[in-house]
Amino acid sequence: MAGQQHFAITGGIQLGVSVTDLRKLAKGIRDHSLAAQLWASGIHEGRIMAGLVEDPAQVTLNQLEEWAGQFTSWDVCDEVTDELFIHTPFVMQVIPEWAAREEEFVRRAAFAMIAALVIHRKDIPDEAIRPFFDLIEVAADDNRNFVWKAVNWALRNIAKFRPELRDEAVACAKRIFSQGYRGSTQNCQRCHQRI
Repeated sequence: MAGQQHFAITGGIQLGVSVTDLRKLAKGIRDHSLAAQLWASGIHEGRIMAGLVEDPAQVTLNQLEEWAGQFTSWDVCDEVTDELFIHTPFVMQVIPEWAAREEEFVRRAAFAMIAALVIHRKDIPDEAIRPFFDLIEVAADDNRNFVWKAVNWALRNIAKFRPELRDEAVACAKRIFSQGYRGSTQNCQRCHQRI
């Protein structure tokens, strides 16, 4: 598991199973009860697998809150938000709430969801995405590595996958850059160059 720790993958018992292999195992399975058992195991890969097999239609708001509050690693956060949370009926409700929270991985989850849903949720119109620029600007001064990387990721993905919002994304990046936030300044320079 030294390789996982090298990439800052931490938390829980780690078995060393790749996400690729987990996806193969989960293919075609939707099982709310199994997902709950996998999550409760506390095993790192079990939690990723829980996000892969859970049925978004059966997820409750309390479950979202509970799982997000137990994130201890960026990879579990990103996989579960990408594969599950963005497909629940609560996604647009929790993003602004979690973006304002202080817990590192809960806040990261908000921006990871933005980064994922602009790609995978074409049913969510650009008008519903536009308010996320304000969330991004407010969180841009969060110097915690896992948060500002997700903030940057969200902004870049909006620009890349929502062409009608690209000019607004560039303007947002310029505003953040002009504030000179430590950590995010360098990221916004890279963000602006990529956009």
